[in-house]
Amino acid sequence: MNAHGGATQEREGVVRYLLRFKTGPAASADRVVPLVVWRDLLVRLGLVGHDPARYHGLGFGNLSRRIDTRDGGAAFVVTGTQTGQLATLGPEHFAVVHAVDLSANAVDASGPVEPSSEALTHAAVYAAAPWAQYVFHGHHPAIWRRSRVLGLPRTPAEVPYGTPAMAAAMAEYAAQADPAAGGLIVMDGHEDGVLCFAATAGAAGGLLVTTLARALETR
Repeated sequence: MNAHGGATQEREGVVRYLLRFKTGPAASADRVVPLVVWRDLLVRLGLVGHDPARYHGLGFGNLSRRIDTRDGGAAFVVTGTQTGQLATLGPEHFAVVHAVDLSANAVDASGPVEPSSEALTHAAVYAAAPWAQYVFHGHHPAIWRRSRVLGLPRTPAEVPYGTPAMAAAMAEYAAQADPAAGGLIVMDGHEDGVLCFAATAGAAGGLLVTTLARALETR
């Protein structure tokens, strides 16, 4: 049962929040181009996508972009749930998140597809860091397993993905991040999960790719 019915799920990639969703038009192409370009690269690097041998065969990773910058508004466009198995995406594969109520664990969204299971976490980052314009969430065992050696910040191991607790942990970290450098944090309770955010798509993607390179170099 998905979030329309208010149920929660324990499987990777399944929406856990209450979703108030309305079918609507796709986001404009210019809004999603940076996300599509970076997703294509991250798929090649195994940070986003689909692998039958990983996470019960479900798609993994998601990307978003803030689209409401008025007074630090947190509306954003985000990849749709379970689009990881697609080779590339178009505007029809993105949803717009209009509002989030963390206390009610609820998300209001629209578009041709429902938003990613991590929409709550993306929203928390945007709310806590008004300067952040992009949030990229990927998965890679090398980063996750070597996070302590690399000295990467981590969310508590007992905090599961897609929950208010994860959103709160991300908000706390994002509020302290340096706008000039962006932020990257490993999700210790979310297998192989890592999330980064920055003021530009290049900065967010660069953080993720360079951290992967550092992890692969570390033994």
